[in-house]
Amino acid sequence: MPRLIKQRSRKAGLSPGTLVHIGEKRAEKTRISIIEYDEKNFQEREVAKIEECFPLKDAPNLTWINIDGIHQAEIIETLGKHFGLHPLLQEDILNTDQRPKVEDHGTHIFIVLKTLSYDDNTKEIRIEQVSIVLGANFVISFHEGEGDIFNLIRSRIKNTIGRHRKMGADYLAYTLMDAIVDHYFIVLELLGERIEFLEEALVADPKPTTLREIHKLKRELIFLRKSVWPLREVVSILERGESALIQSSMVIFLRDVYDHTIQIIDSVETFRDIVSGMLDIYLSSMSNKMNEVMKVLTIIATIFIPLTFIAGVYGMNFKYMPELEMHWGYFMILGVMSVVALGMIIYFWKKKWL
Repeated sequence: MPRLIKQRSRKAGLSPGTLVHIGEKRAEKTRISIIEYDEKNFQEREVAKIEECFPLKDAPNLTWINIDGIHQAEIIETLGKHFGLHPLLQEDILNTDQRPKVEDHGTHIFIVLKTLSYDDNTKEIRIEQVSIVLGANFVISFHEGEGDIFNLIRSRIKNTIGRHRKMGADYLAYTLMDAIVDHYFIVLELLGERIEFLEEALVADPKPTTLREIHKLKRELIFLRKSVWPLREVVSILERGESALIQSSMVIFLRDVYDHTIQIIDSVETFRDIVSGMLDIYLSSMSNKMNEVMKVLTIIATIFIPLTFIAGVYGMNFKYMPELEMHWGYFMILGVMSVVALGMIIYFWKKKWL
């Protein structure tokens, strides 16, 4: 489970714009892939050095530069200097604890989003940051780690499926955002299945493990809410079309993404209410179980009170106790005790306390 707030101690005391990676430490090498295309041409390749991307800034074709792995700050700095990215923008790319946002820098638009994926091994939701820089004829995407979330978009561009080859950089940026938002629905479906399974276990037989699972779900929903709520504002700003880099024809597409974000927010809030209710149900169930146990113990204690009294009276061993000399006295007292116990059980049963 990711931390609520990531460690920022390495940034303490440094001047604004100092490039320091904040996030999960990674050992793998940064992967740089380039896609150049127009309506008739397509070219895809991977490069070993970031300097090979420099000629693409003013290329006539639309260029998509995708960088998987942002832990090497020198790569971000080199690319940022050539493409005219502000140092504070570069700093935000390296800080994986950013809130989803959008910034218009005139010649380019900077967008920060969060991707969601479900880890089948740990049964947890993984949240990673994706930064997108939209220019006039280029899109640069920075992914916190290597993933396959954009593979379908690459395939559609390569196979000339959809509008990609006829549209501009703003449409490509929109499809990247749409792919991220669509993955939210996949994660929410899996989360919904976990909640349904947990509800059944809660009703059938609540256990301490059930409580731990409820708290785990509640924590994951906090992270989801933190990632999803600002997304509505991001899409709303882009939808208003105040930047020259986004054409008016893109408004209808962005409005569709906005509708999806509203659906996701509603789902997250619904899940939060359900999980909160499940916590109340668990506490009530455990309280009811405790009450049942206490009721049984109380009935047992109540039955033994008169029996203990009788046994105590005839256990005092006074010299002048007529019953002590009776031949059948022992069995008579046992009989009296049995009748008293049976009578109390019948009384409790008629009162529906048993």
